[in-house]
Amino acid sequence: MKKLKLFLENFLIYGFGGIVSKIIPLIMVPIVTRLMPDPSYYGISDMQNTLVSFGSALAILGMYDAMYRMFFEREEQEYKKEICATSLSFTFIMSVGVALLMVILKGPLSLLFFKDKNLSWLVSLAAVTTLVSSTNSLVSAPTRMQNQRKTYVIMNALGPLLSYGISIPLLLSGHYIIALPLAALISGAFSEEVFWILNRSWFSIKKIKKEHLKPLLKIAIPLFPIFIVYWIFNSSDRLMITQILGTSETGLYSVGSKLGHASQLIYMAFAGGWQYFAFSTMREDDQVGSNSKVFEYLGVISFSATAFICALARPIYTLLFTAEYASSYIISPYLFLAPLLLMLYQVGANQFLVIKKTWPNLLILAGGAVCNIIMNFVLIPRIGIEGAAIATLAGYIISDVVCAIVLIKMKLMVLSKEFIFSSALMLIFFIIWRVITLSSSAITILTAVIFSCLWAFMYRKALRTLFSALKDGKHQRESL
Repeated sequence: MKKLKLFLENFLIYGFGGIVSKIIPLIMVPIVTRLMPDPSYYGISDMQNTLVSFGSALAILGMYDAMYRMFFEREEQEYKKEICATSLSFTFIMSVGVALLMVILKGPLSLLFFKDKNLSWLVSLAAVTTLVSSTNSLVSAPTRMQNQRKTYVIMNALGPLLSYGISIPLLLSGHYIIALPLAALISGAFSEEVFWILNRSWFSIKKIKKEHLKPLLKIAIPLFPIFIVYWIFNSSDRLMITQILGTSETGLYSVGSKLGHASQLIYMAFAGGWQYFAFSTMREDDQVGSNSKVFEYLGVISFSATAFICALARPIYTLLFTAEYASSYIISPYLFLAPLLLMLYQVGANQFLVIKKTWPNLLILAGGAVCNIIMNFVLIPRIGIEGAAIATLAGYIISDVVCAIVLIKMKLMVLSKEFIFSSALMLIFFIIWRVITLSSSAITILTAVIFSCLWAFMYRKALRTLFSALKDGKHQRESL
């Protein structure tokens, strides 16, 4: 019960922080799209984000997760500070190198990401943003590792507010290309400065220890290709849409993915609370059973939420967007479920990290990514942006299935028959939605209710335990 309470507290608090950071961009997307003359400008901004995410993956080199893992290896405060300082120093050097390389290659990169060599200056801006973004990840880490949840929530609110406070005036004055990228850079720099003030005691130059670098890199380097694979999952579709269909279609795909990315409210709640929970409980006797239950419960929650998104996507996009953008609703359900399947994958793959064997993680994800790319080549020319969304979802499904099979054989995961049946029901629901009920939101909602009731019935014992934990937590707070 204590572990359930720990996970729920972190999930709910970081969930609120995630909602704050994501709900503002979701609200602002209809406004931003109306301020831009056509979707190509939004597509260019989205591709700039894609470039930054790639540069950041190169710069961080898996060091964030390695630092997180080593932080909980020992209890001494001095050791923890040495791990943080050593990790940041390495990441800073890598970030500077990656930023310089991006500037040197700005011509080819602008053709690859924007199909326009005249936008090479935007690559230079992305290089600076990459430097800020990658170092900010580590500078902010002690806040999470110490579970300082209030600070996390506040910073997640300030960042988007500052970003749109800068970008909207720029859009109104006609600076369509630079508005969003420049705002992201300034907002990121502000966030890093605040976290540096809060956490600077963890990053003293005197605490840098070369002897810690080897064990950190031993964990980080095998993780680095994994983050490149993550980038392929999240960004190869945009890159291929830009090259095959153009930046206007990329803009439509980006807008269509925004409702899909609402699932990141759940994902960020998970990500914020999961690492602290996973590593702080990794030595307990029933760790495999606990990890498996989290995998199942989050999976069923994801299925139910996706079912209702299938019903709501069309009316939401019709209400919020102009006709030019509204048709992109079709990709929302696919891209809503995809990050949630990534969440499930990370719950399972965490078992590899616990036993310090990260290579199976890489092989499994790489296989899913290869399937994703192949399906992109086949589906994008035939059915456009929906093909890209289907390819992304299929890649994650393949990765999750293979990961679960491997972990079960290694006796690191146990899945119930109820979860296997629940997964089959989700596949059946998707087919019903796309083939039969797509044009009727009311019928899809009714179908979603029926399927959700089936899932709730199968996991009724877990729901009783959940409500009991929440009730006990409420009584404890009232007694204080």
